[in-house]
Amino acid sequence: MQWKFIGAAALLLVSGRAAAADRQPSANPAIDMIIIDAGAMPPEPELAPDQPEIEDVSWSGAPIDLLKPIHHLYTDLRRQLLRYQRDWSSLPQLRVPTSGGPLTPGADNSRVRLLRERLGLPSAGTVDPALEARVSEFQRVHGLPVDGKPGPTTIAALNQGSALFERKLLLNMERARRLPAPNAAKRYILVDVGSARLWMYEDGRPVDSMKVVVGAPSSATPMMAAMMRYASVNPYWNVPVDLVAKLIAPRVLAEGSSYLAERRYEVLDGWERDSKLVDPATIDWAAVAAGRFEQRVRQLPGGANSMGAIKFMMPNEFGIYLHDTPSKALFAQDDRWVSNGCVRLEDAARLAQWIFGAVPRPADPDREDNLALFEPMPVYLTYLTASPDGGSGTLFRADPYRRDTKVLAQFIAKEDSRRPARPTLEIDFDAVGGDDPLAPKPVAAKAKDPAERTTEPLASAKAKARPAVSKLPARKKPKIAG
Repeated sequence: MQWKFIGAAALLLVSGRAAAADRQPSANPAIDMIIIDAGAMPPEPELAPDQPEIEDVSWSGAPIDLLKPIHHLYTDLRRQLLRYQRDWSSLPQLRVPTSGGPLTPGADNSRVRLLRERLGLPSAGTVDPALEARVSEFQRVHGLPVDGKPGPTTIAALNQGSALFERKLLLNMERARRLPAPNAAKRYILVDVGSARLWMYEDGRPVDSMKVVVGAPSSATPMMAAMMRYASVNPYWNVPVDLVAKLIAPRVLAEGSSYLAERRYEVLDGWERDSKLVDPATIDWAAVAAGRFEQRVRQLPGGANSMGAIKFMMPNEFGIYLHDTPSKALFAQDDRWVSNGCVRLEDAARLAQWIFGAVPRPADPDREDNLALFEPMPVYLTYLTASPDGGSGTLFRADPYRRDTKVLAQFIAKEDSRRPARPTLEIDFDAVGGDDPLAPKPVAAKAKDPAERTTEPLASAKAKARPAVSKLPARKKPKIAG
């Protein structure tokens, strides 16, 4: 078993290593990972000889020396790019008018003829089963709802032209290029926020995987490279101070201290690790409810504690970590972009077994134990909006954080300033309801359960929120120290 129990002083030393290092800001928050621990980030693969950086080659190819080791997701995406160019970029890049004759079954008009030719069918014909099958195939590959009907969203995606989708693939290849080469790390964890899934890697290949729940668009999980240094078994849930004011204090005022006892809440006199328990009757809960006083409240382990049985810590200023959850129903849903930024695990015990060789058990069911890894483990959080394996025939995924949309718009503006734009490649991200028509609309984020709010227990007690260097949506810096 590869762990050891550690006390508070040793834990501060372990968690302080990342803070002591100079964190490197990401050059482009839509592509690069934020380097929390320099030791987690291997050198990027070498560019091919005599080729400039990708921004200066118009994303027209993969400027990587493929004779050098590189992450398999990069080569998988490169194969998908070549396949896409063969199957879709080779078709006539015609623009289908967004209005005019109907595109209903049996229809025969100029729009139908353009659509047929755009999808590689003889122009003479109607909206027949052959055309509907091609529309379905286009929808499946491009991540659109598959119904075989050439509706406004499908026409808008077709009219973007294949060149834009090639750029989306190249953008994802750039993200994959930042991941470790096969010989760079023996064991590590990869979380793809774009697919809401986690993989465990050994010797450069995945050996296991599971679903995860990641940040909602309003609290996006950042791309980052960090070191997992310890795990908290039987973790407390330190309730965010805004929830203490909004939810807990009013209930204490209405029901008395029994409200806290029944739900296994404790009240402490400060934010330090050695803070003492205090009698809830001595607290001015009216001042807490009014926001005039910030009171620390934590929930004991077990039961409905939103941290579940274990959390895996990779100290960072964003308060991001991996943790168990009692809300298992979320993993049966396609929309798993609903957390406050942390990564909830489908099977935390299985991950613990892989990391430690056994599932750690706490000495006291009512107290948290911290276990240091003898060897810190790299954890990579990336964001892929294209499927490297094209599972189920779908190549492109949703872009819930709209990172692709922003970086592609910037790139296209730069490219268009250097050469005339082709008229068939109009980039109109507002073509359909103001959203990006290039990917399926992300399901509206469900109302988050306040009981599942999480906080990073290693941050300074009085530290205030700071804007993320990577310009990601700001997350409130936690105030809990234990």
